[in-house]
Amino acid sequence: MNPKPSYSIIDFPEWKKLKKHAGIINREENHLKYLIGEKGRMENFSLKGAGIFYDYSRQRVNAGTMKLLFKLAENRGVTKQFKSMTDGEIVNNTENRAALHTASRSFSADPVFVNRKNIMPEMFLVRKKIKEFTSKIHSGEIRGSTGKVFKHIVVIGIGGSYLGPEFVAAALKHLAIKKMQIHFLSNVDIHNFGEIAASIDPESTIWIVISKSYTTSETAANTNQAYEFMKQKRLDPAKHFVTVTSKGSPGDDPSNPVIASFHMFDFIGGRYSVTSAVGGVPLSLYLGYDVFERFLKGAEEMDMHAIQAPPEKNLPLVAALISVWNNNFLHYPAQAVIPYASPLSKLAPHIQQLNMESNGKSVNKYGDALGISAGIIIFGEPGTNAQHSFFQLAHQGRPFPVDFIGVIKPSYDQYKFKSKGVTNHQELCANLIAQPAALACGKDDANGAKRFEGNRPSSTILLNDLSPENIGRLLSFYEAKTVYEAFIWGINPFDQFGVELGKSLASGIRKKIAEKNKNPEYSFEDADPITKFYLEKLF
Repeated sequence: MNPKPSYSIIDFPEWKKLKKHAGIINREENHLKYLIGEKGRMENFSLKGAGIFYDYSRQRVNAGTMKLLFKLAENRGVTKQFKSMTDGEIVNNTENRAALHTASRSFSADPVFVNRKNIMPEMFLVRKKIKEFTSKIHSGEIRGSTGKVFKHIVVIGIGGSYLGPEFVAAALKHLAIKKMQIHFLSNVDIHNFGEIAASIDPESTIWIVISKSYTTSETAANTNQAYEFMKQKRLDPAKHFVTVTSKGSPGDDPSNPVIASFHMFDFIGGRYSVTSAVGGVPLSLYLGYDVFERFLKGAEEMDMHAIQAPPEKNLPLVAALISVWNNNFLHYPAQAVIPYASPLSKLAPHIQQLNMESNGKSVNKYGDALGISAGIIIFGEPGTNAQHSFFQLAHQGRPFPVDFIGVIKPSYDQYKFKSKGVTNHQELCANLIAQPAALACGKDDANGAKRFEGNRPSSTILLNDLSPENIGRLLSFYEAKTVYEAFIWGINPFDQFGVELGKSLASGIRKKIAEKNKNPEYSFEDADPITKFYLEKLF
């Protein structure tokens, strides 16, 4: 049977009903300032699960909206699809792969099969190897080539090989082992390398190269640069480099010795890989393995919630349905992620890649045109900085939904000086409480320049503290939300062919540059006029 004719979501009766329903929500009587005043609004439009509180009372929805959205999810079978994913079925159909990032943080004894092989023993083995390796580094059993203990960690990787680990490292910096410093070398821009080279002691530096294929051009260029840097310092790279890569890749070659090599798997995509060895190796060195394991257990708890909770109480599913509602029916093209906690400053860049690379698609998983917009523009900055950056647009310009994220207990609770009668953390929380209310309700004023129309939707997510468990829960929440969105739209969130075209063109240009380096008489005559102009500028 060919599923294509009936697969499009726009053919579902609930989709058509939601389009009509959006007209009702757009009426003046359904302005948010009226919706949030309804009795029981907070109780009926907020959820608790897996240690997180999720308040969507200031989203432009009512009971009728949610009923239609839940029916859409039921008829699409998204919870069954999610369970199929976690069971190891081939959900990445375009690459004929499973998508088992959830297995990388599972502590269950239950088997998970891929191609009839239980992968869980290998997952546990990788974790055991990380734990043992980390212990040897911290104890000084493994040292650099001159006998110095390691104090600097440099992560070489790009995209999913660094964004997730960088987010977690920043979020849990208050728990870092004080003698270790972490640096991220992601950009091929020599300024990135130069700044790191100037801030490390090469003799006490461990370089972690993260690349599944070990052929990514930016990572290869930075790795080669780092090797040459260490050789110039008369240090043996074999005693300073670690690789995280797939089995049998050039980074897993015994003829190119390293301190240790940890394996990645093709059923865990880069942007979903922070709970695998991709995050495990650098984060365990920086934070300690025990902290990393607590982070994994928080992620596992949210995974279980995303699998088991009924739709009406399922945090990531509800968030995904609201995202689809805002995108396709209320026509908001963007979404802001605003954590009112500086340690979460790297959350938005991580979610940006996670969501936009997963769901920035124009065809369904069978390759047919969607006929609707999928994916949203993600951006963000910590509050209160964001308020003095782009909140003018948020309040009086083009509206966009916002995820506000608050932390009840700060990591630094010893600083309690009061300014205007409140502590810094209380001042922060006052703004966190005020901003969603202001966006929702607005303000009338005879002076148009001072008028705020309101009716601007937001959700508020509360964490009790910045514990490793809560960072794991938050990570898993956004991963599950992203996947649920994709399953609703009917797209494959696990491929990323959209990043290939520019890389392919860059390869051709790189060859021209290499030829010019080899032969100064080469004139770029075979390049198109625009490319030729820029190449001539380079030289």
